[in-house]
Amino acid sequence: MMSEEFPDVFPWIQNIPQITKWNTTSLSFCICHSASDFPNSTLNLIAQRNPNPKIPTFSIIVQSNNHPPLYLWTSKQELSINPNSPNPFDEQTITSLLFGFVESILTYTSNCSNYSTIKVPKPDPSMINGLKDIFNTVILTLSFLVCVYEAPLYLRENCLITLRNHLVTCHARQATTSLMKLLGSNLEEQWMRSVNLAITNWIIERKDNRSNTTTTTPLFSYAFSTYGLWKVQLYCPIEAMEVERSSNPRADSRLLFSLKFNQLEGVMQFNHKVVVRDKWIDVIVKIDNIRYDVIKLVNERLMSRKGAGEHEKHFPSRISLQITPTLQTDFISVSVSKSSNNPGREFEVERSIEGSFDPPNSLGLRVAGREASTMTMTPWKFEQSVLGYTANLNWILYDSSVGGREVFTTKPSRFSIMSPRSWFKDRYARAYRSFTRRGGVIFAGDEYGESVVWKIGKGAMGRRMEWEIKGSIWLTYWPNKYKTFYHETRRLDFTQLLYLTID
Repeated sequence: MMSEEFPDVFPWIQNIPQITKWNTTSLSFCICHSASDFPNSTLNLIAQRNPNPKIPTFSIIVQSNNHPPLYLWTSKQELSINPNSPNPFDEQTITSLLFGFVESILTYTSNCSNYSTIKVPKPDPSMINGLKDIFNTVILTLSFLVCVYEAPLYLRENCLITLRNHLVTCHARQATTSLMKLLGSNLEEQWMRSVNLAITNWIIERKDNRSNTTTTTPLFSYAFSTYGLWKVQLYCPIEAMEVERSSNPRADSRLLFSLKFNQLEGVMQFNHKVVVRDKWIDVIVKIDNIRYDVIKLVNERLMSRKGAGEHEKHFPSRISLQITPTLQTDFISVSVSKSSNNPGREFEVERSIEGSFDPPNSLGLRVAGREASTMTMTPWKFEQSVLGYTANLNWILYDSSVGGREVFTTKPSRFSIMSPRSWFKDRYARAYRSFTRRGGVIFAGDEYGESVVWKIGKGAMGRRMEWEIKGSIWLTYWPNKYKTFYHETRRLDFTQLLYLTID
């Protein structure tokens, strides 16, 4: 399939003339074409003149030579403009239009009520870097969501592939990152849940239709370096992750629903500082926070009606991170701390038997027994190692109930699946659990506070240095409360670049 040119909506919006000078009731911009079997059908963005000329509306429609226009989405935003202005769509008006489109995208999440108190900002357009790219990317994202839910089948598949290919380009990803910084973390989560719910529905549809084209969609991740902090944020729908192993038989439809409609959300934060010694420089990187959560993409009501329960979902079973300086001139050495277990949690198990039998005129009989033991659970093990000047950090989950096997490479025994005492049963509610109540993990600097130290020669002074962080995350499903023998493990890989200045 030939790639289409990136739709540049921004200049089209800018050049919309005074409404009083329109020759027609609407103006149209082609977002993408349908497949070759339907050469006359297009997905268009239109600006439409209303009876009140001060308030134009925008719609996403399907246009065809043989049929009347099919309206898929229409803006509800009241956008007041001066109809006599020679430039009715200036940057301020376009910015208002932009965040109206953003609000429409945010409504596509099924949990939007959770964010009712968070407001979409209305920043000054002069404070927005890359307004053109952000505007184009938002329009394409909205078009993608509208296509997933509203477009007819003959148009949907081709347009979705085209839109996806546009949205995974470098400048579209950079524009999305810039937008996320404007929205803030809570609305960023809502945005990603809206987008990834649509991606999940599309992937499921393609699998049901046995499409031969690959269904996996690259994850969205970004990184930034500021104020002595490195931060990497990532989001990926579970259904888009690669399956490494799964059991046979397959899961039933209710369990599959619960497993599919989730996404992985991850945050990696590292504190870094530069210490200048007499004859060399130390670059010290220390873990601040490593967080991974598996979050549902549909509301509890739908999950209860169609799924096996919100607590039947994947859990992190291994995390592997590699931090590497990309230009290693002047590097002398790298040092890591020893590998260690996650701090153990101790609890006591006590059993006792007591009895007495002492009838009159007898020797009597007394029975007493007592057994006490202390168990230590250390399900997570943390390991560090070095390869060249690469620091490797690994967190590995072990099945402490069956001799300490790695979970991400292990299939649970049928006996342990049936046993209510297995550590992974009721795994989000027990006191001695390996996960947070909502199913994630947090590794903080107070537990893994040992740092990685690179020693560098003085020739690096004043240089802005680039570092690569690569990672792999494994998610595993073993049954929690649901009666099933199904299990699987999925894997996600990512790469980001980080920076610091040696001074």
